[in-house]
This record gives sequence, structure tokens and C-alpha cells, in this order.
Amino acid sequence: MREVPPAPTPHIWRESSADLTILNHFLRDSSPFESKNQAVTQEVPISAPDDSGFAARVRSALAWRWGSQVLAQLITWTSTIAVFRILDPSDYGLFAMTQAVLAALNFLNGYSFATSLIQADHIDDRRVGQVFGMLILSNAGIALAQFILAPTAAAYYGQPEVADMLRVQALIFLATPFIALPSALLARRIEFKNQGLVNLLCAFVGASVALGLAWYGFGVWALVYAPIAMAAVRAVGLTIAARLLVKPIFNFRGAGDILSFGGALTLCQLLWIVQSQSDIFVAGRSFSTHDLGIYAEALFLALVVTGRFLPPINEVAFPAYAELHKAGQPLAPFFIRTLRTVMLVTAPLYIGLAITADAAILTIGGEKWAEMIPIIAGLALVMPLFALQIVCSPATNAIGKPRIYVTSSAVGAILFPVAFIYGVSGGPMGLVHAWWIAAPTLLICTLILTLPAINVRVLDLIKDISPVVCACAIMAFGVAGLKTQLSEVAAPLQLLALVPLGAALYCGALWLLWPHIVRETWAMLRQKKPPVVPESASSI
Repeated sequence: MREVPPAPTPHIWRESSADLTILNHFLRDSSPFESKNQAVTQEVPISAPDDSGFAARVRSALAWRWGSQVLAQLITWTSTIAVFRILDPSDYGLFAMTQAVLAALNFLNGYSFATSLIQADHIDDRRVGQVFGMLILSNAGIALAQFILAPTAAAYYGQPEVADMLRVQALIFLATPFIALPSALLARRIEFKNQGLVNLLCAFVGASVALGLAWYGFGVWALVYAPIAMAAVRAVGLTIAARLLVKPIFNFRGAGDILSFGGALTLCQLLWIVQSQSDIFVAGRSFSTHDLGIYAEALFLALVVTGRFLPPINEVAFPAYAELHKAGQPLAPFFIRTLRTVMLVTAPLYIGLAITADAAILTIGGEKWAEMIPIIAGLALVMPLFALQIVCSPATNAIGKPRIYVTSSAVGAILFPVAFIYGVSGGPMGLVHAWWIAAPTLLICTLILTLPAINVRVLDLIKDISPVVCACAIMAFGVAGLKTQLSEVAAPLQLLALVPLGAALYCGALWLLWPHIVRETWAMLRQKKPPVVPESASSI
């Protein structure tokens, strides 16, 4: 299935249709007999929180959101690998075409207006009802527009089946209002426990539908119906679990601040979609469905970490940054620690994937996907930089400076399409080379805009991240050395030898050479007292 890296807001970039919106739920301190509107109106402006309580809530939110994501992915990937071996690259090429259209319309889904509830100082019944009304109007309009425009999109790609697929996929937008509203209200409280339960249920339903339909010969329609089933389950699950029913209000007087903040994020999403979908839009008319499927699935695999495991960080980080800002606390230490944690997780995974791409692809997909090997290896090299760029915007959005996000999104919306237009003549590898240029350039531009706004010094950031880079280099040399000795060994056996070696070298290098990194990261996740701020962060 075509995967999408997350946008820097609580929104996913090229995520499958089932994940076009983020799910959160569970209203704090409300009994089954309390009025749901009362649960909203009783909220008061956030005062300066106790540091230890705040840290505990953030750790709990990350544990539930990220932990449930890992379990959900174990379920999803069991099905994905099986479906991957059943379907053909051309099926994934067709699906990628429809995802480009869904993403092109999805920026109007109104989720940014729901996100404004997280950042706002006060919310009440009327404000929540107005947001609900905006969500209903925008998503009904999108569903209708996609249904009408489906034949035009099919004609553009020269694939008649795309029209039927898009008409059916329009159903996803009808579920969005019932996902986005509880998501925003409960993310505001940094409460993610039951979200994890809903995610696990959705993963099981999506995996079952995709695998079952693929097994019975539905082809690309297995990829179409699975996200629809997941969206329906998410909408019903969140509505029931949150016990939140709000009447929509279609009178938008007094909603200027919602429209202003949400409008800025909507513009960012439009720019982000231009950036993210331009490769499929450009290549869709130049590549065969086979070549497009090879590239799309290579990018899907390369973006598994950014598309699945970074959104939980952004979902928790945004309300956490907002609460720190409202309390007058500095964001810099939390920001540096977040970026370092992202690098600790993503860098070794991607560098390891780049080195072992041949063994991994032959093991997962077999010989029919062998053309993907150089593509995924090339994409993996640049993904750690892309991951860092993704987690920057929650900080500036939380302090009420969405213009920074708008500017960086505008840079990406120009940079990536231009790179892809020049790279498409080189086939799938030409698009990979475009990534090599565009992703690092966008990261540099984003850091130039972001770091001064939250008072972070470049040298402090480099100092905290450099141990991760060195540990990855040690791992890479060791794994590459052993790989040359195993060239004649079967692919699955190579993975069994290379993956444990890479993990041991990386973790061992960090523990022996930079033990404070391990201790601080573990303390941030485990201890009940506020984590000690590293010197580089505290000196900001």
C-alpha cells in the first residue's frame, strides 16, 4: 500500500487513505453519566503545570501512542508482507495514482480547524460546534468533488480503472469529521490511552480486509477497501469511546481565530501536498504502472518509520510544546531532546536498510521486486534528514508562529516538484537523485527558520546529534564488512546475521563511548521526576 510520510503537523503526508486523519480519544475526569458538552465547557485555561506531572503525562502519552503504534504495525506488517507477495507492482502503481488525487483534495478536509482547538487558550460548546460544522461541510464537499472529478483523473493517467477506485474512496472523507474532532479535543489534554486501543482494532480490521481480498483475487481493490474499512472503524470507535456527541453549528460568526490559525495550516497542507505528491503526478504519465509501482512501494518501505512512528511524536509534541509555551517555559531543551531521540531511532534503521536492501527485499517480496533494491537503498540514505525536518514544525506552531511552517512548506512545494521534473527523465533512480538534493536543502531551510524562533543554537543541536552519527558510522562499517563475506549466503540468512550485528555495534558504541546519551534517553522515558536537561540544552 502506498505510504505517506507525515506532515510536520498532526497530519500524515502520503499516508494511506485510512490514516488521512489522526485518532485520539478518551475524555478525562468524566463519568458515563456526565454531559459530554459539560466535559468541554468545564475546561479552563491552562495554568503553569507542575513539571513532574507534565513530564509524566508526556511520557504516558508517548508510551501509549508510540507503543500502540508499534503493536499495530506488527499486525499491519504481517498482512502487508503477505499482500506484497500476492499482488503485482502494477496494482501498487494504480493505487499510488489514486492516492495522489486523494492527497490533492485532502488539504481541504478541515483538520487544521480542529487542530486550532489544541492551541487555543479557551474552548466552549459553540467553538467546538463551529469546528464540527466546518468539518462536515468541507468533507462533504471533498467527497462530492472527488466523485465528479474521478473520470478526469483517470483520463490524465490513461487508466480507466482509476475512476471507479476514486469514486469508492470518496467514502473516506465522510468519516473524517467523526475522527478529527475527538482527535483534536483529546490531543489538547495530552491523553492518548484509548487511541492506542482504537488503533489496534483498526490495524486488525485493515490487515484482515487487505489480506482476505488479496487472497481471493481482488487485486488492487484489496488496497482500496482496506483503508475504507479502517476509516469506518476509527470513526465509530472514537465516537463510542470518547462519548462525545456535539451538535454542528454552521453559523461561523466569532470564529475568526479558528479560520486564521486553521487557514494557515490548511495553506501549509496544500503546499505540503504539492511537495509530496509531485513525484507521482510527474511520473504517472511517464512511467508504466509497473515502474510506478516499483518506485511507489520503494518509497513506502523507505517511509515506514517517518510515516508510522514519527506522527505519534508530533501528535504528543504539539500539545506539549503548547502547554510549555502557555506556562512561560522554554521549549529549547525539549526540542533538542526530541530531535536527538528521533535521530537515535531513525538513523540506524535507515542506514541499516540502505546496506541490507538487497537481502531485505528478496526476503520480503521475492525476485519479482528485485528492481526495487537500488531505489530503496538510495532513498534510505536521505531519510534521516527528512525525519528531522518533519518534527520541527510543532514547536513553532505551538508558540503561535505558523508563518514559519508556511514558509518552509512553500520552500518544499517549490523545491521538490522542480527536482522531480528534472529527475523523472532518469526513471525511478532519477527520482531518488532528486530526493538526495531536495531533502537536505529543505532541512537546512527549515532549521534556519525554526531554531532562532525557539532560541536553539546550531552548535548545541550538532553537539547532541553527533554521537548518533558516529555510532551509525561504526555500525555501517561493521555490517558492510560482514556483508562482503556473506555474498553467497541466502538472503534470509544474511539478514539473520547482519541485523543482530548492526544492533549490537550501534548500541554498544553508544553505551561505551557516549553512555550519557543512553542514560538521559532512558531517564526521559522512565523517571518520574523531570529529566535532567543536558548541558548543551541548558546553556541556550
